[in-house]
Amino acid sequence: MKSNTILLILSFVFTLGVKQAFAQPEVLNGPQIQFEKESHDYGTIENGANGDCVFTFKNTGNAPLILENVKGSCSCTVPNWTTEPILPGKTGQITVHYATTNTGSINKSVTITSNAVNESVKVVRIKGNVLPAKETAVESTPVVTN
Repeated sequence: MKSNTILLILSFVFTLGVKQAFAQPEVLNGPQIQFEKESHDYGTIENGANGDCVFTFKNTGNAPLILENVKGSCSCTVPNWTTEPILPGKTGQITVHYATTNTGSINKSVTITSNAVNESVKVVRIKGNVLPAKETAVESTPVVTN
């Protein structure tokens, strides 16, 4: 009796393993979003430097991809994005402008909401460090007294 039970269990485990080994990956129907990069590192930059970076994405699905909303985590992080539908196989861009007059560490996020079936909400990040503004030397004019 014990050997039959063990045989039955082993048979079940083997059958389950074979099914998983030959299972086809699930195919998602609809638009899918895939980013070239999910973060941008400005490194250390000068105060007032160009704070623009671009996130490029591709629709790897089989239906038009629509970005419904793209929102920065604060008012210093302003995104602009492709507003027309992105056809399958085509790319779009999100340009993020960071206000580099804000001195110090950058650690911000941009949240993308779309009709993508693989990730309807996606977060990309920007990071870096903005140096303090340089003080400009004020030329002094000699004072003449009579």
